[in-house]
Parts: sequence; structure tokens; C-alpha cells
Amino acid sequence: MKTANVKRAVTVGIFIFIGLVIFVAGILILGGQKRTFEKKIKLRAVFSNVGGLQKGNNVWFSGVKIGTVDKIEFKSTSQVEVIMKVEEEVKRYIRRNSKARISSEGFIGNKIVEIFGGSMNSPNVNSNDLLGVEESMSTDELMATLQKNNQNLLVITNNFKEISARLSKGQGSVGKLLTDESLANSLNATAVTLRQASVNAQKLTANIAAYSAQFQNKGSFVHDLVTDTIIFNRLKAATTELNMVSKTGSDVVNDLKVASSKLNSNNSVVGTLLNDQETANNLKLTLRNLQTSTEKLNENMEAMQHNFLFRGYFNKKEKAEAKAAKAKSTPQSQTQSSDVKTTPPQQQKTASDSLQ
Repeated sequence: MKTANVKRAVTVGIFIFIGLVIFVAGILILGGQKRTFEKKIKLRAVFSNVGGLQKGNNVWFSGVKIGTVDKIEFKSTSQVEVIMKVEEEVKRYIRRNSKARISSEGFIGNKIVEIFGGSMNSPNVNSNDLLGVEESMSTDELMATLQKNNQNLLVITNNFKEISARLSKGQGSVGKLLTDESLANSLNATAVTLRQASVNAQKLTANIAAYSAQFQNKGSFVHDLVTDTIIFNRLKAATTELNMVSKTGSDVVNDLKVASSKLNSNNSVVGTLLNDQETANNLKLTLRNLQTSTEKLNENMEAMQHNFLFRGYFNKKEKAEAKAAKAKSTPQSQTQSSDVKTTPPQQQKTASDSLQ
């Protein structure tokens, strides 16, 4: 009897011990999952709408769970303050200019607080620091947006349906292009022409490239024209001279124009002679009268020569002219005779031999 009681007591003790071990292990496991025994700091954020966030929901940073929501309380009539407990060891990664937003673990999962952003030049957060927030769309707003997008997509689908129906019926430019063979042939011909134009453009580009390559050939006129400053200066001077000649020619043309305008005017003598018929007739008559007077004067002079009163004068004049002509011819004859007298005998003999 006593032995049975001892066995029963030992069995009960073993079960109690096993239960205590399981209980302690469960506490440690749950505490490890919740990170209950790790040192934590508090961070705060004020939202206008938490979207169903509850106490105990997780806090994430860069996709890693770093804490839980400790408390949710109203800050004012339209704001809610969320107090979060996060691990102290991760505060060195969170900056004071980081922001918090309400998100979810999945499309329809539990709500979480996500901390993101922050610049490296900003200091690390401390306990009870207030983070900035970024308002995110709630599920209802997201569904409303999706509903509106679906309606827009339906309208676009209907429009495409109408357009495809018109295309199949050959309506519009594109529909005619798809159904009218002649229009398609015209477009093909245009495409061939454009292709040929492209080939010609390539040839032209190649020719231009070959021509431009000649600029690099030393000794060629184009290369010298581009690089030789002497030729360039000469061409420049020639151009300047051509401009001066052109200007002079322009001045001459202007002068000729002025002269021709004067010729066409009756204010000048030449213009009067060219344009005034009466003056021209008078000038012709005057010339005719002068010719007649000259003939009559010649006749009068001939008559005076035969007149006995003037015959002595004209005879004396003729004798003086004859004497002057004789005096002029006498020195030449004397010079010729002196040349003959001074000719040496040897030269005379040579001359006689040449004559023979």
C-alpha cells in the first residue's frame, strides 16, 4: 500500500515537472517570437486614419519585423497617435527624417506600420521621437480606384470594338487602306519611290563625303584654296578689284544713262539736233547754202585770176612759188654730186664690177 502511494506520488511529480518544462519552454518560445525579453524603445507617429490598425500589430522596417504596436489613442478629433515598441538595436538604422505609413502584410492581410526612408546625414532616432507620416490609400479607396479603372477600361474596350468594326467595314482612311487594293498599291509605289529617294540620298551623301575628302589632298586646288592664306588673300584682292570694276562700270552706265537722257531731251544741242526735225532741216539747208557759196567763191577766184587787174599779182605769186621749189631742190642735187666726187677709186671699181 505504501509502495503504491510512493509510485503514484513519483508519477504525479514527473508529470508536473514535464508540464512545468513545457510551460517554461512555451513562454520562452512565445517570448522569442514576440521578442518580449529584448530591450526596446518607443516611437510615435500621428495618422489621420489608421485603417483598422490594432494593438499588437507588427512594425516593419525594410521588410523586416522590428517591433509591435503598443498603444493607439486619439490625439485630437481627427488624428490618432500610434505608439510603437521597436528593438533598440535597430535604432541606428532609423533616421529622424524617416516616415511611417499604414500598410498590410498582404492584399487583404493584417494591418502593419511600415517605417521607410531617411537620409544618412540625419541623426538616429531616440526613444519617444515623433516620425513623419505618409498617408496611404485605404482598402475602400483602392477598391473605388480599381472600380473607376475598370469603367475606363470598359469604355476603352468599347471604343476599340467600334474601331475594329469600322475597319472591317472599310470605313475611314485605315479601313480603306485595309480593304482598297488600289490604295495599297499606291502606297507600295510610294514606298518604292521613297526607297529610291533614300538610295539617291545615300549616293549624294557618299559623293559629298568624297568631295570633302579632297580637301585633305595636299597639292589640290581645293586644299590650297582652303589652307593657303596667300591664295585666299589673292582671291580676296581680286574680288575687291572686281567689285571696284563693277562699281566703275555701274558709274559708266549711269553716266551713259544720263547722257542718253540728255540726248532724248531738247534742252541740249545734240538732243535738239536728234529730236527737233525743224532744226535738223535748218542745219541741212545751212550746209547746202555753204556748199553753194563755196562753189561760187571758187568761181569768183577763178575769174579774178583771169582778170587783168589781178593777173600780175597771181603771176608774181606763181614765180615766187617756183623759185622756192627750185631753191628747195638745189641743195639735194649738190649733195648727190659731192657724194660722187668723194667716192674712192676702189669703191668706183667695185661699183663698176657689180654693174658688169
